[in-house]
Amino acid sequence: MPTSDPGTAYARWDVVVVPFPYADRLAEKRRPALVISNSRLAALGLVWVAMITSAENKGWDCDVDMVDPAATGLTALSVVRPAKIACIDTSRILRRIGSLDVATADAVGTALDAFLS
Repeated sequence: MPTSDPGTAYARWDVVVVPFPYADRLAEKRRPALVISNSRLAALGLVWVAMITSAENKGWDCDVDMVDPAATGLTALSVVRPAKIACIDTSRILRRIGSLDVATADAVGTALDAFLS
């Protein structure tokens, strides 16, 4: 599986493509994900990512709409699902495709805080 350049830096709110693990079985699916961790974790060669899925799959009350597909690099309307996060080694990131706008990033941050506080 191709991986990113080990020198590539990823920032919070970058949209990336990763092999994202399923929560209910030992398997993974290549999909877009949102980097939600900061540079402190990246310095260890890791990132926390939240799952991104098609807006057609929306249905969880914590889902956050991604309103600007062009900026995110996605081809379809999508949602961030903050209830599903994974810790990924940065070498497993296939590529960066975009980034999140400020308003959506704030909404994702609020949704994450609801699970962590």
